[in-house]
Amino acid sequence: MDIQQLWDKARRETELIRLRLAALSSVQTTAVPYIFLAESSLHQGDTVIRRGSVLIERPAIVLPSFSPQFEGFEFELEAQPRVSGDSMATFLLLRGIQFPSLRYRHELSTLDVMESSLRQAVEQWNGQLTRAEDIHTGLVVGPEDAWQFSLLLLIGALVVRSAEGDLRRILDDWRQRRPPGSGDGR
Repeated sequence: MDIQQLWDKARRETELIRLRLAALSSVQTTAVPYIFLAESSLHQGDTVIRRGSVLIERPAIVLPSFSPQFEGFEFELEAQPRVSGDSMATFLLLRGIQFPSLRYRHELSTLDVMESSLRQAVEQWNGQLTRAEDIHTGLVVGPEDAWQFSLLLLIGALVVRSAEGDLRRILDDWRQRRPPGSGDGR
């Protein structure tokens, strides 16, 4: 399947069941743990479970605006023709999707198969996260062969949600540094 088909499939079939409650940090590395669930393509009725995290951090070098770095997402293994993390940023940008110039590093911790339907797996994992009062782990459902894009949709949703808070913090900081009596520019 080519990259455009994988992207379209992920957009149609991805469901963000739970989002991380806390905003992403703009000054330090943020770990975004996730549980990704998909119907197994090998054994009908089973569910594939990917557990891992995406680390969002400032890169060691200064990057131009909207030049994100994607590492560990294995785009080159799924898409035909092969795609690198750098060309993925361009692919997304050409579709009007802009990620901030940060490093997004995927780290997979487990890959399992559960002998139950996708619906049952969603109920089980959602209940488990709720009982544990886990406000950090995202729960995502999507197509097995486009898991990378489903994770990018999760990260994109978190980036958009955090942007408003980041802007508010920047404006509050600016207001606090202004000399008294300088007016508020209105």
